[in-house]
Amino acid sequence: MHHHGYAWVGEKKMFDDEALRRPPHPNPPAPAAKEDAAAQRLVERYRDVVAEFSVTGLPPMQTAHWLMKPPGAVKGTWEEPKEAGEWLGFQLAEAAPRFASQADREVTRLVLLVKAAVERLTWGGDVSLGHYLNGTQFHSVALVTCSPNRSSPELPCPLK
Repeated sequence: MHHHGYAWVGEKKMFDDEALRRPPHPNPPAPAAKEDAAAQRLVERYRDVVAEFSVTGLPPMQTAHWLMKPPGAVKGTWEEPKEAGEWLGFQLAEAAPRFASQADREVTRLVLLVKAAVERLTWGGDVSLGHYLNGTQFHSVALVTCSPNRSSPELPCPLK
């Protein structure tokens, strides 16, 4: 068992587009008749999701689905939860001055988040944290247990 780290910073509007944060449904929509504009939009949206989900660094809705992203999305890999926690702590400390909420910037809170993350990784859980940044941006960071993942054991390691 090991842990992969993922990080993303981007426009909140993009983060809010949940369709691009979900893997494509295995059954595509039926072809649409030209006069059915709604069905055509559905088919087009499905094509967008197929094209974008697996190549974009946009955080998935389900943490384990990070494993479906390309290997280049992995920011680090660690055998030990403590090492993964250190990376998480660095990510949070680096972004904290830009957190929109003063309470989210508190050092004690950040230390407790890292400690809880290490505990969760120890038993094979995943960690996903997100913070609004000043302006219109969102910061997402995740640690995903791999080989196997507890919630989605069928997902292969992206680095093998």
